Parts: sequence; C-alpha cells; structure tokens
Amino acid sequence: MTPAAPRLLGAADVRRLAAVLDLRPTKQKGQNFVIDGNTVRRIVRESGVTADDVVLEVGPGLGSLTLALLEVARHVVAIEIDDKLAALLPETIAEHAPDQVASFALVHADALRVTALDGPPPTALVANLPYNVSVPVLLHLLALLPSLERGLVMVQAEVADRLAARPGSKTYGVPSVKAAWYAEVRRAGAIGRNVFWPAPNVDSGLVAWVHRAPPPTTASREEVFAVVDAAFAHRRKALRGVLRSVAPAEVVDRALEATGIDPLARGEVLGVEQFASLAQSLKENAA
Repeated sequence: MTPAAPRLLGAADVRRLAAVLDLRPTKQKGQNFVIDGNTVRRIVRESGVTADDVVLEVGPGLGSLTLALLEVARHVVAIEIDDKLAALLPETIAEHAPDQVASFALVHADALRVTALDGPPPTALVANLPYNVSVPVLLHLLALLPSLERGLVMVQAEVADRLAARPGSKTYGVPSVKAAWYAEVRRAGAIGRNVFWPAPNVDSGLVAWVHRAPPPTTASREEVFAVVDAAFAHRRKALRGVLRSVAPAEVVDRALEATGIDPLARGEVLGVEQFASLAQSLKENAA
C-alpha cells in the first residue's frame, strides 16, 4: 500500500500550533514561519532532493518545510534549539505525516554546537536558516559533514547575495570565499515576505550549492581562512598591509611575489584558489 503524502501546514495550521505553544515569534531567534505550501514545495523542488536523500534541516520551527521534505526524501533529520518547538514537532509529524514518522528524527540542540549526528550520514542540507546565525551555521555544517553533496538554504536576501558573490563584486567577502572553499554556490531565486508569519522586515533569498573538493594546497583550512579574514578586515587596504597581521612584512612580500599577486591588490579581487595558494606561500616562506 502506497504511503499517504504528508498534509502540509497552511496559515491557519501555523497560527493554531503557535497558539498551542503560546508562542510569540521573536526577532532575536529569527523566528518567521512559512505559511504557504507552494513555497515549501518550491524549496524542496529547487533543492533537487530525491527519494535517495537523507536531508538535514536546521530550525524546522513548526514543521512547514519538514513536512514538504518528508514528501520526497528517504529520511529527514531536523535540528531544533527551541525547547517548545522541539517538544511539539514530533506530534505535528505524527498528525500530519503518520506514514512518514519512521523517516523523521529530531535533534534537540544548537546547530552551532553539534559535533556529530547519529544515523545515516546526511546527503543534503535544506533549511530556512535563522537569519541572525545563517552564515556561521552553514559554514559549521559544511565543515562538520563532508557527506553533504548539495543543499538549498533560505536566508536574508543580502546574505544570499554575499554567499553567491564572485570576486570583484561589491558583495564579495568572507562568506563568499569560505562558502566557495566547500562548494559551487549560486543564487536560486527570491522569496516574498507575505509567505511568512509574522512577515519579516527584510527580503529573503534562496542559495543553492553543490559540494566540491577544496583547492589544492598544503595549507590547512584554518590557515587559509585566517588569510581570508585578514584580507577583508580592512576592505579598502592593500593586501601587502593587511596581511602583516598574519605574517611579518618580509614573509608577506615574498609570498605575494611567489604567487604573482599584486601587493597593492585588495582581497576582494582574489578567488578561493588564490587565497589557498597565498596561504601556502606564506607558510612556506615563514619556514
């Protein structure tokens, strides 16, 4: 017998569940709940999730996106930090997706503090990330879970622009380079404010990514990221000056010459491959 599809949450369902919890969404926790079934189905469709995937979701909230993921994925693991929301979510899944209960697992934890996950390794990350911690959460999970092959996250529109930015653009910065270390990242569309309750005062954007191997370098990820952080600490200053926070001036000069990077260039013109080469050269010239 074919399992019945989950019944998605509508606006009335979301408000009813919030009332059950006496929940008043707060900006501090980045709580804006999706109330439109077409939107969550669109997110799942754009993510490319299939029946073979184990999906990791962060910040499931009342379960709107979770139910849409359970329509398609083999298994869904949801990480929720809020005590009330974590307590209610399994009940919501049992009520709205009784045939998928065995395909769902809840981790009641702070996603930034998770160090391991039980069960099958997740292959995809699909989430409406809390806007106040979206970049740290994404980077933490990409580092923690090499099994992730692809993903799609909804974040604040300007954050989406930064994550997907290319070298030389005004929005290119630390998030752009660090995300590119792990994956090919692209903008995957916009989400209107009226699909949320309460409606946020910022626009939302979708970011899709596909895993790739990091650039070849003998420098560690931490060493490369230290160079990235230094390069963007003072965006208007040349690399020759800002990199002195990570290495002596003579080492910086030799490394820039060895990699063929203009000492007067700024960090915003370098791609992740150049940062990897630069970090390696700084390490070699310091030896």
